[in-house]
Amino acid sequence: MPLLLAPMEDVSDPPFRHLCKKYGADMLYTEFISADGLVRDAEKSVKKLDIFDDERPVGIQIFGGEEDAMMRSAEIVEAAKPELLDINYGCPVKNVVCRNAGSGILRDIDKMVKLTAAVVKATKLPVTVKTRLGWDDNSIRIVEVAERLQDVGIQAISIHCRTRHQMYTGSARWEWLAKVKENPRLHIPVFGNGDVDSPEKALEMVNKYGADGVMIGRASIGYPFIFREIKHFVQTGTHLAPPTLAERLDACKTHLERSISWKGEKLGILEMRRHYGPYFSGLPNVRAFRSRLVTTDSQQEILAILSEMEQHYSKHENLVYATAEKPVYAGVDG
Repeated sequence: MPLLLAPMEDVSDPPFRHLCKKYGADMLYTEFISADGLVRDAEKSVKKLDIFDDERPVGIQIFGGEEDAMMRSAEIVEAAKPELLDINYGCPVKNVVCRNAGSGILRDIDKMVKLTAAVVKATKLPVTVKTRLGWDDNSIRIVEVAERLQDVGIQAISIHCRTRHQMYTGSARWEWLAKVKENPRLHIPVFGNGDVDSPEKALEMVNKYGADGVMIGRASIGYPFIFREIKHFVQTGTHLAPPTLAERLDACKTHLERSISWKGEKLGILEMRRHYGPYFSGLPNVRAFRSRLVTTDSQQEILAILSEMEQHYSKHENLVYATAEKPVYAGVDG
């Protein structure tokens, strides 16, 4: 069962991808990158092209609503030498949708097909697509969309089983994966995305609904260990013990160090702040530690706080994380 890390804005950067690869992800995707930004040589967009050998295979994901910019950006992506190029037709946030990009293009399937065909012709890389079921419940055409995109040359499709109207609310409707897979004309792999947060759900998506693999997004934030837990369950039918506090602390420290190395100290520390909550979600009385972690600008002080946490919680025998909801990062993935 292939396990894919979903492309997530402000999350799936090289430091985080390194951890997901370490803990079992088979395929990684970059944050989505603006085609317009690449064509303009915008620093933020170009920076997202960085990929490292220890995280391969990697797909670079782009988004845009204009054919010329998407074709030119495909050429730029090819020069970065990823394993594949992925097109984002799933992002639901307003400032992307209003440009007829992301899930905005689901209102015009003909344009979606035409744009995809242009990108396929513009690059020698395999092209894949990540999309949603449709714009709303009245316009779900995912069976047709998957076939038409296959026919213009995509090599695989990942489906977030919600409509754009749903955003991240309600339940992902995996039954549509089965409908796509039942199409006798479809032969490309179909990966399922949405609401997979346990080994059981990953196995159900594949065994019951026919997905060729599972793409995991929000459930991996602060918890890259989910990939190894799913693999262990698939191989043995038993649950792997959850990560120890020491493992969580080690993952957090590695994430911090790589973030600073890649982004520089100031930005690396600033952007790590969003990750401390998820890493230590469920620890009893963790709020005071978390408050200190997100208000300091010193790497040494952060490491000192993490060491203090280790000493504090080591006094709790048989420490078990309380059940806690994962925080929702609005707009992180499609």
